[in-house]
Amino acid sequence: MSTDAGANPVTRVRTGLRDLGWWMRDYVYAVRGQWRALTGRDGPDALADGEGTPIVLLPGIYETWRFLEPLARALHERGHPVHVVTELGDNRRPIAEQASRVAALLVARGLDDVVLVAHSKGGLIGKHVMAFDPAGARVRAMVAVATPFGGSRYSRLMPTPSLRAFASGDATMRALAASAEVNARIVSVYGVFDPHIPEGSELAGARNVRLAGGGHFRVLADPRVIAEVVRVAE
Repeated sequence: MSTDAGANPVTRVRTGLRDLGWWMRDYVYAVRGQWRALTGRDGPDALADGEGTPIVLLPGIYETWRFLEPLARALHERGHPVHVVTELGDNRRPIAEQASRVAALLVARGLDDVVLVAHSKGGLIGKHVMAFDPAGARVRAMVAVATPFGGSRYSRLMPTPSLRAFASGDATMRALAASAEVNARIVSVYGVFDPHIPEGSELAGARNVRLAGGGHFRVLADPRVIAEVVRVAE
């Protein structure tokens, strides 16, 4: 938890209780998102029409596009065509492999001047496209929410390779960190406390937006996220 070692005991307790509350609400939000993925019936094609700037959704690991569905619908209501990379599945495959699927969709659909809207691992996939694929030239900007740009120290404790890939020493993570030239086109949005990314999501050279609340999932519902997408898209 994001306790301050230099603070007095009362402050540390209050901060710990605050973080615990955010953590609990975070997982309630995550369960609702996964339930939406199980029960949703409408396909993503209905969101792909519109005259505004095209949006491409990039969900996090173990998430389908439906985790970002509330954002998608809000943006579609503003006139933006929202595109879903269904080939990502629940996003367990390696970052570079998933980035190639995103790039293929941009080319196949002839999308240009795109804004990527990403959560967690999705932000790493988006940056990989922007930094290493010719299709990255089709991307105007990316708004990445709670993305571990600097890795997460917790990843080395995880039981699966797909989660251990977020270690800062991983080859793909090192390559992404070294590709700082695209950071100026990235907006990194993150909470004051993230139970999955103790290092935080601040990205040098990007527009960094620190929210007043905390969490890894529930921050997606913060109105500032939509506001930042609107800022770059409109």
